[in-house]
Amino acid sequence: SRYLAWLGVNCRVFNVGEYRRKLVGAQLDHSFFDPSNEVATDQRLHCAVLALQDMFKWFEAMHNGVAIYDATNSTRSRRKMIVDECQRHNVEVMFCESWCEDNDLVDMNIREVKRTSPDYKGVQDIKRVMDDFRRRIDHYSEVYEPVGGDGTRPLAKGQYPLPPVKPTLEEYDERQVSYLRKINVGSKMVINRITSYLESRIVYFLMNIHIATRSVFFSRHGESMYNLDQRLGGDPCLSPNGRKYAEALPSLVSKLLGNEPLTIWTSTLKRTSETAAGLPYKKMQWKALDELDAGLCDGLTYEDVEEQYPEEYAMRDENKFEFRYRGGESYRDVVLRLEPVIMELERQQNIMIISHQAVLRCIYAYFLDIGPEELPYLKIPLHTVMKLTWTAYGCDVQMYKIDIDA
Repeated sequence: SRYLAWLGVNCRVFNVGEYRRKLVGAQLDHSFFDPSNEVATDQRLHCAVLALQDMFKWFEAMHNGVAIYDATNSTRSRRKMIVDECQRHNVEVMFCESWCEDNDLVDMNIREVKRTSPDYKGVQDIKRVMDDFRRRIDHYSEVYEPVGGDGTRPLAKGQYPLPPVKPTLEEYDERQVSYLRKINVGSKMVINRITSYLESRIVYFLMNIHIATRSVFFSRHGESMYNLDQRLGGDPCLSPNGRKYAEALPSLVSKLLGNEPLTIWTSTLKRTSETAAGLPYKKMQWKALDELDAGLCDGLTYEDVEEQYPEEYAMRDENKFEFRYRGGESYRDVVLRLEPVIMELERQQNIMIISHQAVLRCIYAYFLDIGPEELPYLKIPLHTVMKLTWTAYGCDVQMYKIDIDA
């Protein structure tokens, strides 16, 4: 959802687990997911139907976008229910399934993700969490039918309390449905009937993400000669204080990383490569990381822009995200050119990006799920390293300021 929203697509998540926690409670052990537990099965189905109904209400209000119906959906009968109801509401369906048979990966996922899940809030015993969730997986496995199967496995029992529509379950051929199966965290991908632009973007994203623990470090270049005069753009060198920051940066990065590997990404502009010069790591330049192009205003101060281009200056204040400098770029343009960078960040492990304020605002907004209204006003201070670390349910941010004036 974060990726699609960052690209400007209306998106909302409907997590059936949240409905369950609200209606039934969070502190439920594995027996609640036992397919032979008829009371719990009815309760889980009720939650699934409520989430589906809310999803259709959202579509009616928005008229377009992508809804993520986040649920196990592990049987053909449940998926047929979803397809039938979506067809009735003129909503296209794409199933995304993550399947893993590598026990080490499953255990790692439980340790890193499920122990911080709301279902286990306050539970300190990690062994208890792992044992309970393994048994929950066993219950799912009892009725699991792979998406895209031909129905040769025994069908899950039970009927859903929605108006039945043809075709019948026996006639429901899932090979005609759009789907993606990600196997063993991406060691193999199976895609079927991906026909639309949005479906292809979702596949592209899911092919690139991984679950390894990692951090991304951000830093603006050291203070530049243009910063001293508050000029836009250009390709100036570092100021004396900017060079001091570049000299102090390797010590801070070494302290934060220890002996872990790191790759440095910079823009193609001098002030970023000068800032990175003393860092003893592999370096790569990205044209996509260059500062927002100020067009005809490049090299001007904001006072110059107000005097020479008063209409543009006023338009910028009205909608800073969409405003495009004459012959230059808007923040939206920068977001679009940064998509390859974002995808590569999702694939990599420890990366440090040394770039520019507008560019880092866009990348920071992606990882922190910040909307276009706030994005152009995010504070990305000079002479500061920002560390973003992924967690199961968000992203932790730490700031490390080097005490050099800017």
